[in-house]
Amino acid sequence: MLNVSDPTRLKGCRFPRLGISYEVWAYHRFALSLRDVKDLLAAWGLSVSYETVRVWVARFGVQFAAKVRQDRPSSADKWHLDEVMVPIKGCRHWLWRMVDANSVVLDILVQSRRNKLAAVRFFSKRFKALGQPRVITTDKLRSYGAAKADLAPGIEHRQHKGLSNRAEASHRHTRR
Repeated sequence: MLNVSDPTRLKGCRFPRLGISYEVWAYHRFALSLRDVKDLLAAWGLSVSYETVRVWVARFGVQFAAKVRQDRPSSADKWHLDEVMVPIKGCRHWLWRMVDANSVVLDILVQSRRNKLAAVRFFSKRFKALGQPRVITTDKLRSYGAAKADLAPGIEHRQHKGLSNRAEASHRHTRR
């Protein structure tokens, strides 16, 4: 879990440091709601309101979220990409999703377009943060191939309707 040996981080709280660090870690790691985290603490015997949990997350969340990101394993060299249409206020938007070979969600992006410019934006953001993968697997949307040809022509690109199932099956909650 997290190292809470630094007493200044959680100074001024009357609850155990281990309980606070656990709930903030669980909130950021598993995308739980505030009430779910409150129920986790109730199982430990700590009775707090979800508003207290919100205050703790706002106060200590930045340090714990950075620690969770630091402890994540590096991404695999094979990425799966997919997009799905999402209606937002009656307008069509596209939810772009990028998942590695270990089913770790690398990035999500919601855009109103599904063209080459949108794909370039999606690719370049991840290439800057994680580097380039060895293989990209997508469905047969032509925007992926056009964007990949501009940004990274050396990457192997596999296009097939059923090959990007890993990205389609990654129905994890997303939080920004």
